[in-house]
Amino acid sequence: MPEPKYKRILLKLGGEALAGVGGYGIEPPMVANVAQQITEVKRLGVEVAIVIGGGNIWRGASAMGMERAQADYMGMLATVINALALQDALERLGVFTRVQTAIEMRAVAEPYIRRRAIRHLEKGRIVIFAGGTGNPYFTTDTAAALRAVEVGADIFLKATKVDGVYEDDPQVNPQARKFAHLTYLEALNLKLAQVMDNTALSLCMDNKLSIIVFNLWTPGNLEKAVLGEPVGTMISG
Repeated sequence: MPEPKYKRILLKLGGEALAGVGGYGIEPPMVANVAQQITEVKRLGVEVAIVIGGGNIWRGASAMGMERAQADYMGMLATVINALALQDALERLGVFTRVQTAIEMRAVAEPYIRRRAIRHLEKGRIVIFAGGTGNPYFTTDTAAALRAVEVGADIFLKATKVDGVYEDDPQVNPQARKFAHLTYLEALNLKLAQVMDNTALSLCMDNKLSIIVFNLWTPGNLEKAVLGEPVGTMISG
């Protein structure tokens, strides 16, 4: 069995990773596919923490006329729905999984407690962090960066629909150049709002946490990233 480069990872998934056609709702085959990829990485002996978005159910940023805080809280609840769906798929594959929420809802998940989360990881359980940071005005990317730093992850894996960071939108400009590596400052100067927000990038930079942006839909990419093989775009110091 190959030796993973990273012992503990934080995987950030967008809600669209679980969605069907059109990017909305939860499609069981999509959830099963993501769970299978995560399970394969888990079998390498990697400790896996996950933060999941909720854009397949609700996008607070697009709620025209609604109070921003209210819309963001709705988005946090959407991430809990996704987390429970992913937990179910992982446990059907025989992987012990815990969901922790930033907003307490003890009937369905544990409250987020940093030391308990670390203990779960040490015991070989996958931990899914839901509810964002528990605060409005912060994205799930920022929640992922925060949780990665808190639990001492070795790498922040940002799963997207593109195979890295480009100088321009590759779907609009096919000639756009892809970056194999960027420094934190270069990434901040590129204003990569469509990839990761500046708050998350700054938090990673302050704590020297490297980021890999990669395409989750390319088979084997998640495992390659964990093994340290070149995949996507590395953002580091």
